[in-house]
Amino acid sequence: MPDRDVHRWLTERIAHYLQLPPAEIDPRVKLRTYGLESIHALSLCVDVEEATGLLVEPTLAWDHPTIDAIAAHLTELQSHDRTGAPPERPAAPA
Repeated sequence: MPDRDVHRWLTERIAHYLQLPPAEIDPRVKLRTYGLESIHALSLCVDVEEATGLLVEPTLAWDHPTIDAIAAHLTELQSHDRTGAPPERPAAPA
């Protein structure tokens, strides 16, 4: 899914969960600001997996708290999925 399609799709899904018009969702604002709850975050993971075939962590919306951040993460996962290389994990704090 191209990056702009990912953004649009994520915005539409989040708007659906929050019962808001998609135009009211700013992709740079933390989803918690809009009242995204854990049940919505888990539903989003299921929707992402069904739409893209990518496996994502159940903490996706908390680890990547904006639509921009989620879209960037999914784009990275898709890129690694195509190349067969595993995605890089951030180093654990010392």
